[in-house]
Amino acid sequence: MKKFLALVLCVAMVLTMAACSSTAKPSETPASDANPGAADNQEPAVDSGEPMVYKALYGSEVSTLNYLIASQQWDQTVAANIIDSIVENDSFGNIIPGLAETWENSEDGLTWTFHLRQGVKWYDYQGNEVAELTANDFVSALKYVMTAENESLTYSQVACIKNAEAYYNKEITDFNEVGVKAVDDYTLEYTLEQATPYFLSGLTYTPWFPAYGPLLDELGADFGISNDKLYYCGAYILSEYEPQVKHTYVKNANNWDADKIYIDRIERVYNAEAATLAPQMVLRGEVDFAEISTDIVDDWKTNHPEYLSKERLDVMWSYFYCFNFNPTYDDSYRPDDWLKAVHNENFRHSIMSAFDREYSIRAIEPDDPASIMQNTITPATFCSDGTTDFAAQTVFQNNDQYFFNADKALEYKAAAMEELSAQGVTFPIQMVMTYKSGDTDWENEYVLVKQQIEGVLGSDYVEVVLWAGPSENFLSETRRGGKYSFMRCNWGADYIDPQTWTDPFDGSDNLDPDTGVCIGNSYNRMDAYYYDESKAAQYPETAAILTEYYTKVEEAKAEATDMAKRHQLFAEAEDILIEHALVVPYYISPATYQATKLNIFEGQYSPSGISSTRFKGQKVYDHFITMEEYEAAYEAWIAEIEK
Repeated sequence: MKKFLALVLCVAMVLTMAACSSTAKPSETPASDANPGAADNQEPAVDSGEPMVYKALYGSEVSTLNYLIASQQWDQTVAANIIDSIVENDSFGNIIPGLAETWENSEDGLTWTFHLRQGVKWYDYQGNEVAELTANDFVSALKYVMTAENESLTYSQVACIKNAEAYYNKEITDFNEVGVKAVDDYTLEYTLEQATPYFLSGLTYTPWFPAYGPLLDELGADFGISNDKLYYCGAYILSEYEPQVKHTYVKNANNWDADKIYIDRIERVYNAEAATLAPQMVLRGEVDFAEISTDIVDDWKTNHPEYLSKERLDVMWSYFYCFNFNPTYDDSYRPDDWLKAVHNENFRHSIMSAFDREYSIRAIEPDDPASIMQNTITPATFCSDGTTDFAAQTVFQNNDQYFFNADKALEYKAAAMEELSAQGVTFPIQMVMTYKSGDTDWENEYVLVKQQIEGVLGSDYVEVVLWAGPSENFLSETRRGGKYSFMRCNWGADYIDPQTWTDPFDGSDNLDPDTGVCIGNSYNRMDAYYYDESKAAQYPETAAILTEYYTKVEEAKAEATDMAKRHQLFAEAEDILIEHALVVPYYISPATYQATKLNIFEGQYSPSGISSTRFKGQKVYDHFITMEEYEAAYEAWIAEIEK
């Protein structure tokens, strides 16, 4: 698996940046010790003898420090740096020891045994030692995640544990019957419901993190409400936490891997206008990082090239457009008409066929939009059954059927208008597209989408309404709140298996607290028409499609030994979503421009989980990384992978 993952990463990067890797020379340094990237004249700031400090702005506050329930990336980024995981990733994506030094899997694949490091400690926010970390802390944390009242948003990731579902649903009440136990203080054992191919790769994700059991028992729902309401065992301690003011991290000098923690202090200061202000603060020498949006990148290429480099191209994140099957926005936008339209397959196909994705991607990647566009939800090169890339097993990776075709869009329009008119729908249909206030690239993208969809289909048929959602709590207020018709969404892989790309479309545990009826997933709420019999009866065509999809997903999940068959079944499930225009594939994360003093290739990396958000292993350099240095770092990284 390690060898294949390295190949996947190599292919993904080489395909999009071949010019950078074509002259790569193999390094003489072993991969485990390699420090690819720094040009010969590039010295870390720490070499000056001063503490190494990293300064940056942030523009959106975390929603919780409770990493056992958090699902948003920003919340989990905090957790990744203050809590160590049982296994980690090196800078090339390989799984390496973390809090566990060694582990083994039983012959039947059901039992995993981890042997923990001795002497690892928990610390409070002031750096005071509290207790030793033991296997019991993993058991306590998992019990917390599996307790329904705690409302963990990542519970589904641990449902592979034996009797997890039964305990979560209160069919059993004795947690000792759940497949996790501390054999002794330093031996942790997980027992699975069935062999789970992706299990090890998922352990870098937050619901598997440990938590000090006595503190969980003491605080309950108050765990993680502030930085003094949790303990730390990771690379950093969150010494200061003032919401909408600042976050300050200090190096945990007593960490078991402290010699690989180079940055002494991380200072993040809040500003709602961070996206706009950070580039100017970079030029004034006040911060060490800024994202450079596409509306200013040309100016920076001309006037500030010495500050400019790129982010890592990443197959971890997939972007796709979702139709909302349960709109909750204002009546002035006629949500009842939208509801009838979105359940009409010809209408959905008319939008999908009128959507020139390459045209709108230019707002995000103006140089080469086709390089990141995807015809599948699961990114190409993400995973393989051992011989074949998963995306290549879908119908659509190399097939443009249902994608941009103006003539086909008009055919779908004619059919949809006839069918919807018979249902009393008033045209034009108002299609609300919501974006985050202050996100210039997202706003510009939506402007392009509006122009070309209305241009193809006509404003007599559909009127695209652009709505700027809040800059704070955007996901909870808009996507999870159902305040959109058609939205660009994204999902990051939690583990290396195609199953992870089905997770956002299953909200079976998202229930109305008053009625207990499924509300639907937080992406497009379509699955409510599968889990709710009354809704299914109202829209039987949609329910039939969803029955086919979820049946195929369950069949794929049950296949845990024949990887070729497993992947083929998941591919067939994904084809159903695209064939019926329930989800529109879009792009993978582009290698967007940034100004940074970090060499991103020094940090941990994985195409799943949150390893790439860790600062461990990274250094703050005494100048901003240039494109030349970035490309040299990339070449060295690829050379190590190729070895």
